[in-house]
Amino acid sequence: MGPGLREALAFLLMAGGAFFSFASVIGIIRFPDVYTRIHSGTKALTGGATLILLGAALYAPSWQIAAKLFLIAGFLMATNPIASHALSRACYRHGMRPEVIFVDEYGPVADEEAKK
Repeated sequence: MGPGLREALAFLLMAGGAFFSFASVIGIIRFPDVYTRIHSGTKALTGGATLILLGAALYAPSWQIAAKLFLIAGFLMATNPIASHALSRACYRHGMRPEVIFVDEYGPVADEEAKK
């Protein structure tokens, strides 16, 4: 892969990550309840930051730096959804119910756990 193609691909990944992050910030501002905002924030970090890190890895001057950036991207992709799930579950357990919901499958289970 030539340097021009590598730079162009890195730019596209970083621009896509920046757009993804920007769209997620709009979602955080506009969404009505905590769960949809957590969802939007998760997408910002998982999608946006990962694309930016992958673009930076392509643009990195050495393979050691690129490997570190790939590891960081993998770490973010593995831990961010888990942390968001834990945060959502804690909000639900503290009584913050979603504003728009069609089926609440966790409600009866949470009520039984609270009684124990």
